[in-house]
Amino acid sequence: MAESIEIISWNVNGIRAVAEKGAFDWIEERKPHIVCLQEIKALSEQIPQDLFTNRFSSITVNSAEKKGYSGTLTASKLTPIYSDTRADIDIMNEGRIVEHHYGDIVLFNVYFPNGQKDEERLAYKLEFYERFLEYCEALRREGKKIIICGDVNTAHRPIDLKNPKSNEKTSGFLPIERAWIDKLLAHGYIDTFRYIHGDKENEYSWWSYRFSARSKNVGWRIDYFFISNDLAESLEDAFILQEIEGSDHCPVGIRLKI
Repeated sequence: MAESIEIISWNVNGIRAVAEKGAFDWIEERKPHIVCLQEIKALSEQIPQDLFTNRFSSITVNSAEKKGYSGTLTASKLTPIYSDTRADIDIMNEGRIVEHHYGDIVLFNVYFPNGQKDEERLAYKLEFYERFLEYCEALRREGKKIIICGDVNTAHRPIDLKNPKSNEKTSGFLPIERAWIDKLLAHGYIDTFRYIHGDKENEYSWWSYRFSARSKNVGWRIDYFFISNDLAESLEDAFILQEIEGSDHCPVGIRLKI
């Protein structure tokens, strides 16, 4: 019998800081089946031990080699049959991927690189994009269905950020970055939020800490759930939880009938 499961993704920008603020309390109330966190900025032993243990049976942490930087964590009530951190994609050892297999479904929790530092970093971001898509396509050829969530660090269309014109030459909205999302969709993946909500405006997932951007809703939608199109009929909802604070990002999520 099919069951609805809820998966939530959140770039926490420091898991310890968010925990100290009590900003995970909503998880107890909402009770999602899987929570994927990015930019945890912590080693496993630095994460408060009681944060998720009572709520989830499986917790996988992928910390960056560089301390206090990047990192991903997936907490799941469902036990994966296989997990990996894809060092062949994350070649800089920045803790950017947690991969879980649940039967024929593969869930990726990914913190994609930011390209704003310099040209070299932008090139690495684009290489990471390509390596990641190639791997997803290899899994699909094996008959796997794919769920990709996380901070993609790119707004896809002008509707996905407040000031598209003034950001056309800013990494995160460069044509070459946006073209990769076009390519992803052309390969048979779905932007779940747009699939459910169409061209709904003013729906963002990240706001600068400067200039009261969040209170003015001057934001960017750079956190996504993409699914392979063979999961489209299973998709029940996609949402952005803008009311949840504690980070410069807010959580995003989907509900699927599996």
